[in-house]
Amino acid sequence: MVGAALEVRPHLRVVLVDDEAPARDRLARLLESCENAQLVGQCDDGSGLVELCSREQPDLVLLDVEMPGADGIELARHIKALQQPPEVVFVTAFENYAVDAFDVRAADYLVKPVRRERLEAALDRVRARSRKGELEPILVARLGDRITRIPVGEIRALIAEDKYVSVHSVGGVALVENSLVQLESRFEGRLLRVHRNALVSRRHLRSLYRDADGSERVEVDEVDVRPEVSRRNLPEVRRVLRGQA
Repeated sequence: MVGAALEVRPHLRVVLVDDEAPARDRLARLLESCENAQLVGQCDDGSGLVELCSREQPDLVLLDVEMPGADGIELARHIKALQQPPEVVFVTAFENYAVDAFDVRAADYLVKPVRRERLEAALDRVRARSRKGELEPILVARLGDRITRIPVGEIRALIAEDKYVSVHSVGGVALVENSLVQLESRFEGRLLRVHRNALVSRRHLRSLYRDADGSERVEVDEVDVRPEVSRRNLPEVRRVLRGQA
């Protein structure tokens, strides 16, 4: 019997940035236990980070968010402007920065205290991103009492409801605080406006029908929600279903 080939994990050069020494030490020890990951530099603030990245050419920066001076979000923007920018994974005790983190194209977002298996998953995500050039765009949402990451390819509909937008995906229904206008812009070309309070996945639009009350609605693959279509957006919906847009 022929055995399965073992997957070789590419080596990652990692820089660690955190203003708290115990947190840096703990994460450094976790990195030592991870396969094919090498810590090549550390900073206790962002003042020398750009220079360190230019010198060491890391594949990944593990970056705290809340630090004295420039915060992690601002630092991520600086290092993303480098000629050969490393990937960024945020490591923080605060969940409320998740949306901002993925706005700067972070590969992942780890909440302290970080578990070894969660760190390894983040490292594998960075490796996958380097192989594919870029991960599929991600929407960060709240599902019950936890934060979840939804690849845009799994999103089927976005419905504005009061202060939130409900995200209907193949994994269930989650909530985000972004506006539909922001989401439509971020995922331009993937989502279709069907109503002032609804976007749907262009690729998964299934049908258009009129309900018992005379309202036009659309069906979308793999979810039960049936968003209403406004008169203004009806012609575009018909063009998409006919393959003309």
